Amino acid sequence: MTELSRHPLDHLSPAAARLAAVFARPKVLAVLCIVALTGLGWLYLGLLIGEMGGSGAALGPGMAALDLLPRAWNVLCSPTFGMALMPEGEWGVSGFLLVGLMWMAMTLAMMLPSAAPMIYTYAEIADTAARKHEKVVSPFVLTAGYAAVWFGFAGTATIAQFALTKAALLNPSMASASGLFSGAVFIVAGVYQFSSLKNACLIQCRSPFPFFFTNWQTTPRGVFRLGVKQGLFCFGCCWAMMLVMFAVGIMNVVWMAALGVLMTVEKMTVTNRLTHAIGVFAIAAGLAFIATAFVAHWPAAAN
Repeated sequence: MTELSRHPLDHLSPAAARLAAVFARPKVLAVLCIVALTGLGWLYLGLLIGEMGGSGAALGPGMAALDLLPRAWNVLCSPTFGMALMPEGEWGVSGFLLVGLMWMAMTLAMMLPSAAPMIYTYAEIADTAARKHEKVVSPFVLTAGYAAVWFGFAGTATIAQFALTKAALLNPSMASASGLFSGAVFIVAGVYQFSSLKNACLIQCRSPFPFFFTNWQTTPRGVFRLGVKQGLFCFGCCWAMMLVMFAVGIMNVVWMAALGVLMTVEKMTVTNRLTHAIGVFAIAAGLAFIATAFVAHWPAAAN
């Protein structure tokens, strides 16, 4: 990218030269990086939906198109959606791989939009450096470091899902099998919203410029490490909210999208009002889950 900014593009046609100059700018690459990788995450999840939704070829081309959205919605809201991923809840090498890929797609779909301000901040600094013909590294390297942290979370979540399934806290359709378990997850997530660690990580996510300014790197390895550090800040900020997926259904795409939006907006606000409001809601929801579970088991206990 730096070499392109240092050398003239006279050997290209005017249109190709303008296009090359645009794509040599870090800010353009940053936007493409966020859109492309987030899109890949949602695309993979969409393919999973397609595997369960079946083909609409028998309906004719017009009816198939009209039927696509309600069919997709019904599949997303189905409590047995996860059964299509692992029939009969069987785990094996292929099962671990499939669930691991699912969690990786979820992290791309949910977390990259929330990292957009951080990636774009890096790109703005890199864009300024590139205009001065200084050495810069592509935002893709930074994003790779960030994604590596969340892919690590995806691997851990896969193992946790296996353990929770074996403990009968998750059913084979990847939904919670225990109201007490769901309540505990919500309460943990809610309490963490008020913690000092959450606040410290959130500050770093909201204001990435000082971090990049004081830790600027001009080598791919150095920029990758910057991405890892920012990924750790993001993990410290959002891990508890990601665990909520265990309570509401791992493949509940409605909750997936809602949490992704909340985590993105949370990083763009300047106060902790939204953070604390989410915490209050999560604690209240957790208590409601627990109360409902006790009420459901009360007649059996009384008998």
